Amino acid sequence: MSKKKTEVFTYSTMATTLRDHISTAILDAAALVLSAKGDTASMEDMASAAGVGRATIYRYFPSRDDLLSALADVAIDDAHRRIMEADLERATVREALARIIRAVVACGIKFSVLTSDHSHVDRNRVERLIRDPIQAVFRRGQDEGILRTDLTTDILVDLFGGLAKVALQIAGDDELGAEEASAVIASIFLDGARPTGDAAANPHPLPSST
Repeated sequence: MSKKKTEVFTYSTMATTLRDHISTAILDAAALVLSAKGDTASMEDMASAAGVGRATIYRYFPSRDDLLSALADVAIDDAHRRIMEADLERATVREALARIIRAVVACGIKFSVLTSDHSHVDRNRVERLIRDPIQAVFRRGQDEGILRTDLTTDILVDLFGGLAKVALQIAGDDELGAEEASAVIASIFLDGARPTGDAAANPHPLPSST
């Protein structure tokens, strides 16, 4: 490769890296601002938090909807990657639940985007990349007699998701460390989801509330 081509390639690579860096900084800042201000957060608020000008944020994200959709996609990809890295299939159900919560906590404030802004979230991607692998753990828990079977896995996952958001808040407020918060929440959930006499005797789940 000639020196000129090498210089062009290096410049192009550096420009792409810079664009990615700025885009990531904007999305990270947007997540924080949205967490604090919710729907009242403006593009100007997010640009200021990211340390970029108004023209810059609109160059990367032409509209607020574009920015929120991009943030949701990043949050989905991050959560999926962490769940896959958790290797849930090789863990016991109890440990798998703790690993799921740790993955949520590790996602940080971006995870709240998936639970608070449904209008910009691709629900099919959430189901396929996040909910399906989590639901598989719950089915295994029911098959092994660890989780009650009078509730559907959909209901159990929804209840667990609520507790996972609590773990995210606790860890974010530094009330407990990520590991301790994850273990505590998993233990609380298992105590409530453990089969009781009635649940064990009634293996027919209640209909899902859809």
